[in-house]
Amino acid sequence: MQHYSLSDIKSWDRFYRGNFINSLSGFKSVSLIGTCNEMGQANLAIFSNIVHIGADPALIGFINRPLAAAPHTLSNIRDTKKYTINHIKENFVKQAHQTSAKYDATQDEFEETWLTPIYKDGCTAPFVEESHIQYALELVEIIPIKHNNTFFVIGAIQNVYLPEEIVNKDGFINIEIAGSIASLGVDGYYKCSPIARYEYAKVGEETKKII
Repeated sequence: MQHYSLSDIKSWDRFYRGNFINSLSGFKSVSLIGTCNEMGQANLAIFSNIVHIGADPALIGFINRPLAAAPHTLSNIRDTKKYTINHIKENFVKQAHQTSAKYDATQDEFEETWLTPIYKDGCTAPFVEESHIQYALELVEIIPIKHNNTFFVIGAIQNVYLPEEIVNKDGFINIEIAGSIASLGVDGYYKCSPIARYEYAKVGEETKKII
C-alpha cells in the first residue's frame, strides 16, 4: 500500500491534488439545485456535497464553495429563502455537468443546457422536470466555514415529489429504480445498484438481511 504524507500532497500540481482529495471521500450523491433571484431569474447548478442532517425536523445540508467561485446559488437562497434539489439521471448527466460552467448571473442555465424548469405548489424556485426525485426546501441557516471560506447551507424540506412505486412500505426509497446516479470527485458519474439492506444492528445479536 502506497503512503502519501501531507507534504507529498502539498507538493502536487493543484489539479492533480484536487482530483485526488475530491475522490478520497468516496462516492457521493449528486443533484441539481434550482434557485431564482428576487427578479425571477432562474439559476441551476450541480452539487455533489449534499448531506442528510436529520429526519425530525427534516433537514438537508450542502456545502457552497467560496463566493468568488460560486456566488449565484448562495445569493439567491439568501434573498428568497427557497430552493429545490433534483436528482440526476444518466440521460441528462452531460447537461447537468454543464451547469458547473461559470455562467453570468443573467444567463439561465436551464436555457443553456436545454433542461426544463417547472414550478409547483407555490414554490418560487424551479424544479428540473427531467428529474424523477425532486424536493423543495426553505432556508434554515447559512454557516460560514472560516477555514476555507465556504458555507454550510441548511434547509428544511417542504415538499417531496417522486414515483410512489419506488417507496417501500417502511419508507425506504429505492433511488436506483428512479435512475439516480452517484458521483466521484468533481467530474466522475456512476450508476447505482443495491447490494443489501440490514436490520437495525444490536450488540450480541446476529445482523440479518432485510433483502
